[in-house]
Amino acid sequence: MARKFLYLIAAIILLILGAGVVYQLFPGWIARVAFVPSADFEQQAAAAPNAYDDPAMWFARPGLADDPTAWRPDPDGAVTPGPDSAEAQSGDQLLPPAGAADASAPAFPKGNAAVFFVHPTSYYSKSSWNAPLDDADANHRAGLFMRGMASAFADAGEMWAPRYRQATLGAFLASDRVTAGKAIDAAYRDVEQAFDAFVAAIPANKPVILAGHSQGALHLTMLLKNRVAGTPLAKRIVAAYIVGWPVSVDTDIEAMGLPACQNPGQKGCILSWATFAEPADPEMVLGAYDGTIGFDGRPRADTRMLCTNPLTGTPDTVATADANIGTLKPVDGFKAGSLVPGVIGARCDEERGLLLIGDANVAKDYAPNYVLPGNNYHVFDITLFWANVRADVLRRLASFEGKPSPVPPAAAPAETPTS
Repeated sequence: MARKFLYLIAAIILLILGAGVVYQLFPGWIARVAFVPSADFEQQAAAAPNAYDDPAMWFARPGLADDPTAWRPDPDGAVTPGPDSAEAQSGDQLLPPAGAADASAPAFPKGNAAVFFVHPTSYYSKSSWNAPLDDADANHRAGLFMRGMASAFADAGEMWAPRYRQATLGAFLASDRVTAGKAIDAAYRDVEQAFDAFVAAIPANKPVILAGHSQGALHLTMLLKNRVAGTPLAKRIVAAYIVGWPVSVDTDIEAMGLPACQNPGQKGCILSWATFAEPADPEMVLGAYDGTIGFDGRPRADTRMLCTNPLTGTPDTVATADANIGTLKPVDGFKAGSLVPGVIGARCDEERGLLLIGDANVAKDYAPNYVLPGNNYHVFDITLFWANVRADVLRRLASFEGKPSPVPPAAAPAETPTS
């Protein structure tokens, strides 16, 4: 009996090892089998013209209860910053008060901007190409993502985050790009309609901040091209944070009608980055981020991608860990978290347009699970730099309004690569 048990254990170990080898050799195939819908694409009915007048169509908007973007991490991290670190010099004005669970007691009054945030993919089912608006699992994940990501933008002003019939994760992995494109385009139409309702609902002179991650960032690129570029609204854009989606410096920037941000005080510009640890292997990434193929699998005609270092607020720069004033350390499955300063630096790889954080071990306590193949820290593009992103937003808003910045200056770029 004991020998049979040992044989069973050995067989299980071999199966696990075999599965691991298959996953390492064929991650794209495994992902397609796991996530790409086998069902036919079904064209969605257009939302009613006034659909987004209904507060129920929003995860966040002014006056809405249970706003996930109102959450704030505890600033009391496990690492005490040194006396010369950027965090120590900034004092406590850069961080929310300890234990602040909502926006009722911010470190200073909220800014006067309106923030339009589009959440990343949270629907992973194979049952349909687009998420039903009432899918409980997708909505739960979207709420968690917005707690960790959208909260970094929320002190700049009132938050607006729409529900939309997002494309399922498998749409970004599918070999059938025609069907996948239909699902992505259908999701965009919801976002565009929500954006039109957002613009109509806010005062005509209110500054606007655009932010999104992954699929949400993709939809923002289209919004900029279709609804902002060449319009009076472009002059009201404080900044557009296109995070976790490749932005071509050579083609995308011009079409979106705003320049890439070149310094941390610049207004009316675009920021973008995609985070990897080293050794980075973009060709292993689900959806293939290799410069010639975007995350959506669509061929790209160029290889020069925008990389804004969120620690300096400037592109193609290096910053040591001391410049990081607060990495969000998730607790209890992202239901809670604290900010830990001075642990993760970052540098832009100019050749591939990747943001590199050094050896993967440096982030293991701040990115539990969900690290994608190729050392891709896609899920943590914002949380690894949470306090710096928050400061960047507030700094650019102050510049836009011609007011003194409520936060200290951004860290100067380092001259040597981060470890």
